[in-house]
Amino acid sequence: MFGTAWSLLPPLVAIILALITKEVYSSLFIGILLGACLATSFHPIAALESTLNDGFFAALSDTWNIGIIMFLVLLGAFVALLNKSGGSHAYGEWAKKRIHSKRGALASTFVLSLLLGIDDYFHCLTVGSVMLPVNDGHHISRARFAYQIDATAAPLCMIFPISSWAAAVSGMVEGYNGMELFVKAIPYNFYSLLTLLMILYLIMTGLEYGPMKKHEMNALKGDLYTTPERPYASDGADENTVNERARVSDLVLPIVILFVCCVCFLIYTGGFFSGENGFIGAFANSDASVGLAMGSLVALIIVVFYYLIRRVVTFREAMECIPAGFKAMVPAILILIFALTLKNMTGLLGSTEFVTGFVSSNIDKFGFVLPVVLFALAVFISFSTGTSWGTFGILIPIAVSLGSVLDEKMLLICVSACLAGSVCGDHCSPISDTTIMASAGAKCYHINHVSTQLPYALTVAAVSAVTYLIAGLTESIVSLPIGVVLMIATLIVIGKVTGFKKDDSVLNPLTDEE
Repeated sequence: MFGTAWSLLPPLVAIILALITKEVYSSLFIGILLGACLATSFHPIAALESTLNDGFFAALSDTWNIGIIMFLVLLGAFVALLNKSGGSHAYGEWAKKRIHSKRGALASTFVLSLLLGIDDYFHCLTVGSVMLPVNDGHHISRARFAYQIDATAAPLCMIFPISSWAAAVSGMVEGYNGMELFVKAIPYNFYSLLTLLMILYLIMTGLEYGPMKKHEMNALKGDLYTTPERPYASDGADENTVNERARVSDLVLPIVILFVCCVCFLIYTGGFFSGENGFIGAFANSDASVGLAMGSLVALIIVVFYYLIRRVVTFREAMECIPAGFKAMVPAILILIFALTLKNMTGLLGSTEFVTGFVSSNIDKFGFVLPVVLFALAVFISFSTGTSWGTFGILIPIAVSLGSVLDEKMLLICVSACLAGSVCGDHCSPISDTTIMASAGAKCYHINHVSTQLPYALTVAAVSAVTYLIAGLTESIVSLPIGVVLMIATLIVIGKVTGFKKDDSVLNPLTDEE
C-alpha cells in the first residue's frame, strides 16, 4: 500500500470521526492505529510496535516538534505570569474604557494581528493572551474569537514577506529568487487576501452564519462556550488577578519584550548575527522551532525579573506560573502530539510519493484550469495531512518545474494557487497545528472551533476557486478585484438568506447595552 491512495485514508478517517463524534483524542488515535495497521499488513503486534516507534516516539524525539512543544509550555507560563501580575486585568480595564462595542473589540484584535504576523504559532498564542479579556468583556464567543485568531494567522503570514512562512516558501524554490517569487505571487494569493477581506466585512456588518450564529447568540446571554465541553473554563487560566500596583505597561512591555526576543532569535538561527545572511536571508534560513523556544525562554526570564523589580509578583508566585501555564496548555499539547504522530504514520505509508507521482503525471493536461486544479489539490492534501508547509513543499517544486512551458504570469498564478490551497486546507483541518494553536490561544474547545470555522473557510474557498478559474483565463491581476466583488456579493447574499438584518440586535450585537 506504500505510495498509493491508501496513504491518505488514516487522516481522512480521523478527521471524519472527529467531526462526527466531536471527540478529537480517540478519533486521532484511531487514525494513527489504522495507519499502523495498513503499514504492517494488519499484523497486530507489528502494528502496535509501529504505533509507538514510528508514531509517538518518532514525533516526540523530533527536535522540531520538541521545540514547538517547549514554545507552547513557555507561552503558557508567560500568559499565566501576565495574569498573575495583574497586567492582563489592568489592560482589560483600560480597554473597557476605550473599546465600547463588539465591533471595536474585534477590530482591535484584527489590528494587533496585523502587527504580529511574523509567525502563526507566535501570533495565535500572543493575540489570544492579550485580547481574550477584551473579547470576553464584549460577549464574543470563544469560537468567534478562535476564528478571528486562526483567520489572521496562516493567511496573514502567507502574504507577509518578513515571516517564517515566507522564509519556508522561498527556501523551497529552485532556479528562481525565492523571496522575489513569493512577493510577486502575493496579489494572486486569493484565499489569504479574501479571508482578510471577509474578516473586515464580518466586523463591520456583524454578520454571523452557520453554527457560529448560535455561539454568538449564546455569548450574548453569558455563555461563551455553548457546548458542555469547555476544557479551559475551570483551570483557573481565565482568571486575571486584580493587583492595585499593576499598570497597562505590565502587559504591553512584556509583549514587546517577547516579540523582540522571538524576532532576534529567529534571525539568529538564520545566521544574521554571524554575518552569514542579511535580514531577509536570515528569515529564509531560520529555524522557527529553535528560535521561538529560545526567544520565549529569554523573554520569560526577563519578564520575571521585571515583575520582581516592580513588586507585582513574588518569586514564589512567578515560579508557580510555570506548572500553571503547562497545565493550561495540556489540551493543545496532547492534540498536537496526536496530530504529529498521525502525520508520521501518513508519511510511513508514502503519502508524499503518491501525491508527487499523481500530480507530476497529470499536471500538464489541464490548460487554463491548471491554477484551480492546483488550488483544489493543495486544499485536499493540506486538509488530509494537516500541514500546509508539507503541502506546498510537495506542490511548489512541481509548479516551478513547469516554468519552461508556462509564461511568467501563469507561473505566478500557479505558485499562488499552491500556497493559497495549502493555507485553506490547513485552515479547515482539525489536525492542523495552526488550528490547534488558535484553539489554545482563544481557550476554545477544539472541535467547536473547527465546526464553526468550517463554513466561513469554505465560503472563501469557493470564491477563491472561481477567481482562480478567472485568473487562468485572463492571466491578469484584474482577477483580484473581480474576486473582491464576488466575495462581497457572496456575503451579502448569505446575509439575505440567513435573515440577517443590520438592525437585528441578536445577529448584530455591536453594543454592550443588552
